[in-house]
Amino acid sequence: MMKKIFVLLFLVSATAYSQQVDYNIQKGFVANGYDVVSYFSNKATKGNSKYTYTYKGAAYKFVSKENLESFKSNTEMYIPQYGGYCAYAIGKNGEKVSINPKTFEIRDGKLYLFYNSWGTNTLEMWTKQGPEALQKKADSTWEKTKFKS
Repeated sequence: MMKKIFVLLFLVSATAYSQQVDYNIQKGFVANGYDVVSYFSNKATKGNSKYTYTYKGAAYKFVSKENLESFKSNTEMYIPQYGGYCAYAIGKNGEKVSINPKTFEIRDGKLYLFYNSWGTNTLEMWTKQGPEALQKKADSTWEKTKFKS
């Protein structure tokens, strides 16, 4: 009987672990520690270690208690699309690429983050190549790749 309980617990925990969404948590936090709520005021602002919150296994930083509370009250609105990975790379070729937290777009009430380094600004590429089509492809690709392996 004890063996059956152990096996059942193992299967439940293994399933739960394998179904966790993969968040880009460079520097230990989503959006490299930038405040995801601030983006909706068109600002890329580093969060403060005094105001942190973990949601579905991913840690977030905020600039203020007010922003932390806003996040808690409407979490799904503020979470970056595609786990905080570069939206262009997910849409273009399904790759999970890191981001520059200062390069972002709010589109249809959702936050998209982009890679921007070494002369490559994927937000510009996203805009020039047609964000609607790239977004549609990224949405489809993300459904297949969003879980940790």
